[in-house]
Amino acid sequence: MNAINNIETIGTGSLGGKAQGLVDIHNVLLSKIDPLEFPGLEFGIPGMTVIKTDVFDSFMKMNKLHEIAFSDMPDDRIAHAFQKATLPFDVLGDLRRLISKITTPLAIRSSSMLEDSQHEPFAGIYGTKMTPNNQADTTTRFNKLIEAIKYVYASTYFKAAKDYMKATSHNTSDEKMAVIIQEVIGSRHNERYYPEVSGVARSYNFYAFGNASPEDGIVSLALGLGKTIVDGGCSWSFSPKFPRSEPPFGSISDMMKNTQKDFWAVNMAKAPVYDPVNEAEYMELSSIDFADKDNALSNIASTLDSKSGRVVMGTGKKGPRILTFAPLLRLNEIPLVGFVSKLLKVCEESVGAAVEIEFAMNFHNDKPHSFGFLQVRPMVVSTEEVEVNEEELQNENLLCSSNIVLGNGTDSSISDIVFVKVNKFDASITYNIASEIEKINEKLISQSKKYILIGFGRWGTSDPWAGIPVNWGQISGAKVIVEAPLDGMNSELSQGSHFFHNVTGFGVFYFSIPYSGIYPIDWDWLEKQESEYDSELIRHVKLEKPLSTKVDGKSGNGIVSII
Repeated sequence: MNAINNIETIGTGSLGGKAQGLVDIHNVLLSKIDPLEFPGLEFGIPGMTVIKTDVFDSFMKMNKLHEIAFSDMPDDRIAHAFQKATLPFDVLGDLRRLISKITTPLAIRSSSMLEDSQHEPFAGIYGTKMTPNNQADTTTRFNKLIEAIKYVYASTYFKAAKDYMKATSHNTSDEKMAVIIQEVIGSRHNERYYPEVSGVARSYNFYAFGNASPEDGIVSLALGLGKTIVDGGCSWSFSPKFPRSEPPFGSISDMMKNTQKDFWAVNMAKAPVYDPVNEAEYMELSSIDFADKDNALSNIASTLDSKSGRVVMGTGKKGPRILTFAPLLRLNEIPLVGFVSKLLKVCEESVGAAVEIEFAMNFHNDKPHSFGFLQVRPMVVSTEEVEVNEEELQNENLLCSSNIVLGNGTDSSISDIVFVKVNKFDASITYNIASEIEKINEKLISQSKKYILIGFGRWGTSDPWAGIPVNWGQISGAKVIVEAPLDGMNSELSQGSHFFHNVTGFGVFYFSIPYSGIYPIDWDWLEKQESEYDSELIRHVKLEKPLSTKVDGKSGNGIVSII
């Protein structure tokens, strides 16, 4: 076992993209940020060990796993085959010594060769497995660690990863996997272990609001493990330059409806049913009421005062809790805002591009608060000069337009449109819709055709009642994605989600069309086009002439014109 900048390594070969990014940024944190500037805050990269890529190569070869790995077998069959295999003997001693020294929860994370590159980010494509690591005997903890490592290895060949790879210039055979074993930032609260804050910060905000500019960045915060944010769940977003701005809700009822209600934690209770091929085997989703009983909300919650009908900062009063993070953002007793602003700046300077960082935080009464830096990856921000004014948004011969569009640039090559039928959409069958779109996506990718995708609610959401729960691989051929208006659905895209990062990384134009009706979609024109595919739920139409898409990244205006 070797050490690089206090990060231990096992084996030879590459660290992979994710781990290399953490190693590169380690010295930057030490040299560019003065701890005296942020008193009461202890920051750094949580203790981690990286199993390098040559171990993966040996594992694959000695167990003869390539045939099933590259097959069309379902994920569970591939995962079971990997669980039956054995790791190279020469790394087992290092892993056992590691596990004998640590008894707190661990996150076993992917760090592939291709991960976190700027134009093909692979965000959220491979597996992460949590293990409570709280069993009394070393052998049990060791076995659970081995199972988690094999799960991450197997995820290299899961269907979502293979589908994603088809949209890149690479083949699955190009990939090599390193594995990060990292201590989980957090505290134990009875049967759960979780951080009081997890976050994703971006130095560029594609959907700047209020007085903020895109360069001011955006931060998304949540209670518990970061899975809430990266899966596109409810989180609290703010501009680091204006952390005290009023919340973007029209009413208290709207705020309560659209703020975080539950959180992810590591399950520290009696072991669940043995299921090593389940990524969430040791994770548990709980109501924020449990965190309230744990006294874990004092720095992040507000309370609805039933007598006055007002939302009061903190948890001093009885009443429903609302995760507004107001004590943390407004009182500034804990220097999170200033530290994250500084961190974004030094990371951006180090990487040479806009960046996205992931972090977790825990609060303490008797020692400095803990800030764990978990990941940094570059963002793609187009500099192409494109202008779309308000008059163009109201032009004739538009398929659709919006003043809330992600991306920047133009495209006049798309002749295929895939859309969910207006009168057939039902939130209870969104998984069926996702599955059907996946098949069309596979066909169009095989033909090297990009397409426009139109649906309802939020694409890529983890909540099937909030939109269509596709993973990136299922729609990876789409060049333009449209959220059609639907009353009662919150379609605000989570900028901290892995889905969002892949949208920006591939230069996809993302139209979010308000329900107001100011910018309608021309459904009548769509219905008149000739069908390539027509089912009860989905239509795919092929046009004789391509459409023209133009997106102004500065204003957020975008149009899709019928030529």
